[in-house]
Amino acid sequence: MRQMLRKPMYTVHEAAELLKVKESTLRSLINDKQLRAVKVGKEWRIAEIDLTEFLNEHANRDPHRPEGSDDHA
Repeated sequence: MRQMLRKPMYTVHEAAELLKVKESTLRSLINDKQLRAVKVGKEWRIAEIDLTEFLNEHANRDPHRPEGSDDHA
């Protein structure tokens, strides 16, 4: 848990603005347990690391693989 507090935490509103999506979209992802979040009082907080992990898992390619490269030798 100490690791999580070293990075920024976003409110649903802040994360939605960052991703340019509706707050309801993020709340659905949280409720469906697709996006990890922590409930503080009545509000959800999303750690930067969890948001980054979610984006990497749902990206159309590996972030470490150069664009245009393929698996063929």
